[in-house]
Amino acid sequence: MIRSELIQKIADDNPHLYQRDVERIVNTIFEEITNAMARGDRVELRGFGAFSVKKRDARVGRNPRTGDSVEVEEKHVPFFKTGKLLRDRLNGK
Repeated sequence: MIRSELIQKIADDNPHLYQRDVERIVNTIFEEITNAMARGDRVELRGFGAFSVKKRDARVGRNPRTGDSVEVEEKHVPFFKTGKLLRDRLNGK
């Protein structure tokens, strides 16, 4: 599902809301999750999962084409851990 499909689904399920309002709500939620992660905070949605940021240390990598050593800088990457309810539902429990 893509963002526009999510907005359309919520708008269809809630006919009393204008689509532009639903779009603003969805965008605000995503922006807040993004901003919290940019600050290094953890975002937990009970039953769904938790978004967090993990730090990857600098390392020496290899260029697969030439085999040369390449310095890879330290970086922060997003991480998602599923909640128990979502995990159980995906596994048919």
